[in-house]
Amino acid sequence: MEEKRYQSLKEFYPFYLTEHSNSTSRILHFIGTAMVILLIPASLLFHDARLLLLIPFVGYGFAWVGHFFFEKNKPATFKYPAYSLASDFILFFDLLSGKEKFKP
Repeated sequence: MEEKRYQSLKEFYPFYLTEHSNSTSRILHFIGTAMVILLIPASLLFHDARLLLLIPFVGYGFAWVGHFFFEKNKPATFKYPAYSLASDFILFFDLLSGKEKFKP
């Protein structure tokens, strides 16, 4: 069986949501993305660009714990890095606004 190839973010995002159905995983993704967002102004505020080096570890660290221990699936980042990154931020803001729920 041939695997589906996504051609747009609009097409990919519903798949992304199915891969993030566990509430603990969603919370971990939310925390990781929030910390990434906070690291950028923190690096400016403290005049320390080294804080930006933490971004991939913080963002992916929380997300991958969610995938490997709670979702029990492989992150889509490996096949769709740009769509996955964009979807992380879409999910973050959808959770923040209440459009998506932590507990589906």
